[in-house]
Parts: sequence; C-alpha cells; structure tokens
Amino acid sequence: MNTLHQSFSVRFTYDVYFTENLFDTLNPALLDFFKKHHTEGYRKKLLFILDQGVVAGHPDLPERINTYFASQSVVDLVPDLIVIPGGEGAKNDPTLVDRLVDAVDRYGIDRHSYVLAVGGGSVLDLVGYVAAISHRGIRHVRIPTTVLSQNDSGVGVKNGINYHSKKNFLGSFAPPVAVFNDSTFLTTLDDRDWRSGISEAVKVALIKDQVFFGWLEENAGKLAARDKAAMEYLVHRCAELHLNHIASGDPFEMGSSRPLDFGHWSAHKLEQLTGFEVRHGEAVAIGIAMDSLYSYRLGWLTQAEVNRILNLERALGFDLYHPALEGDSVLKGLGEFREHLGGLLTIMLLRSIGTGEEVHEMDENLIREVITTLKETEAQPV
Repeated sequence: MNTLHQSFSVRFTYDVYFTENLFDTLNPALLDFFKKHHTEGYRKKLLFILDQGVVAGHPDLPERINTYFASQSVVDLVPDLIVIPGGEGAKNDPTLVDRLVDAVDRYGIDRHSYVLAVGGGSVLDLVGYVAAISHRGIRHVRIPTTVLSQNDSGVGVKNGINYHSKKNFLGSFAPPVAVFNDSTFLTTLDDRDWRSGISEAVKVALIKDQVFFGWLEENAGKLAARDKAAMEYLVHRCAELHLNHIASGDPFEMGSSRPLDFGHWSAHKLEQLTGFEVRHGEAVAIGIAMDSLYSYRLGWLTQAEVNRILNLERALGFDLYHPALEGDSVLKGLGEFREHLGGLLTIMLLRSIGTGEEVHEMDENLIREVITTLKETEAQPV
C-alpha cells in the first residue's frame, strides 16, 4: 500500500479596534486599515450590509458612510448599502442568504474585496456565513453594534445561521480580517440589549478570571444604570479574554471541548422553546444560573459562591427563570448540544469562581431539581 501524507498550517491574524464615531470623517481608523491593506494599481470594493435596527437608531448612518468614503481614492464603495432585518430572525430566514450572495455576485465582490457588516450578532453571523461561502471566502469586516457582539460573538471566528430551528446548524469557521468596536452604537440600545450582552462577560469571568468577576460585582450598579465607561471596560476585558482563549486552544473546535459555551446548552434550547422571544444573553443568564446551581449540587461550589453568582445576575437585572423550563423539553437541549459537538457530550461546570471543569454527562433528575429551585427562589437568594 502506498500512502501520501500531507500536513500544513494556515496562520490567521486580525485586529480588534476600539473607537468612537467610526464614520466621523475626523476618525481615520477605518480608512487607515484599508490604506494599510491597499494593493497598488487595484481598487478593492466595499459592500456594506446594515442592520435595520441600527439604521432605525442611527437614521443618518447610510449618509455618514457615503460621506466618509467620498473623498478618498483607496477603495470603491458599492453604491447600494443593503439594509436587512436584524435579530434572530435574520438567522432564521434562508431568503436573506440568497439575497446577500446575489449582491456579492451582482457587484463583483471578489476575494480581495470586502463585505462589511454593521449590526448585532445575528447580522454578523449571517453576513460572515455569506462571506465565507461566496467565492470560498471573501474578506469580512465586522462592525458590531451590541454589547453581546462587541464583547463576544463579533470578535470570534464563528459564523452561521439556524436550520430547522436548530441554533447555528449551518455555518463556518472563518475569521474576520478586522473588527471595529464603536462604543457610540451602544448608547442607543434598549435596556434589554444593553443588559443581554453582560451575561457573556459573567460567563467568561466565571470560567476564566476571578478578578474580573469581582470587578463585575463591584460595578453591577453602574452597569445596570448604563454607565458608558464601565461598559467600555467590560467590553474590552471580555473581548480580550475571548481572543486569548481562541489563540490558546482549539479555535476551529475540532474537538468536543467548548469552555466558552458555559451555560449555553440550555440557553440555546430555551431560545428555541420561546420562539426566540427570550434573547440570547437573557437565555445565557438563565443557563449560567442553572449550571452554577448544578455545580453547587455536585458539591463543587460553596453556598457563598453560588449566592454571589445568582445575586450578581439579579443585580444586573436578569430574570433567572422562565416558564418554558417547565416539563422536560429543555432537557432535549442536552442531546442537541451533544450532536452539535460531534457525538461526545462536553459540558463546562464550575469548580470555583474563575475555574471551570468539563464533564461528559449530566444527571437529568438533578437538572430538574435545579429548575425547581430556580422557580421557587426566583428573585430570592438561594
């Protein structure tokens, strides 16, 4: 028998920029990026996809984008700024994929041009997926506009859409070429979206950084009151921890380990069970509460530690129980999570605040007890 063996590696690099008023003509950040990646004698095209909710909050955004690129000779802005619905519905509508792929084709966006997405995590996931499958990969720039996308999903390497009500069933691992976090967009979020993204910060602090968790406790009041400086620090630190994890571990998730999915096995199912009325970050907050209580029932967390976790989430304004948890429907999330991981169930639990540990099975009766506890003690300390 003859065997040919091949092995190679591909290096990915990208920067996450933190700025304000990205499309102000006095802010050179975006143009400087394109100048840095300019190819002499060739003008690359830019196709913008805008989240309809962002445009509603910033009606002058299309005009500002056009003005920003009007007086430069580095790139060519496609005249059609495409506006699409945001929220989870964007990932549930397959016609949007066709519409965006058609725009890539119609405007001749090649592999050296750029697709730029301005919006929340769902729009970024959708556009990243379209960029990844068009021409086997178009350069993608993310401009996240929510707390959740700026501190977590928007700085990572995953893209995807939902299929048959299954979260992120279709997708790709395709890093962006750059991420621009503009804190100005956060000022127009409603209270639910402002709060929702904080749950991912709680998550990463619980499994990675005890000191950051303490900071969240100390600043919960400021965060709940929409203090901009506190949120900017939260976004930066959370994004930093997220990027460090990607660089040090399994960025394309070839194995079954997903530490950053702490609290997510039930969250994804809860989103589906509520028809996505419960937002991702809200579902994650409940998932964190469930898995923290489960860790406590295993004897891993102390009473004081689990109290700290649940009280922090309450101080931030999260509800920690939803009627959709009743019955056994949410338990189906374990099987779906196992399938998504590739066959081996791997769940992150907590040994202590700041230290996670993976398990490969969960006791369904114990999960039911945890749900009952949350129902009985909602808005009360454990």
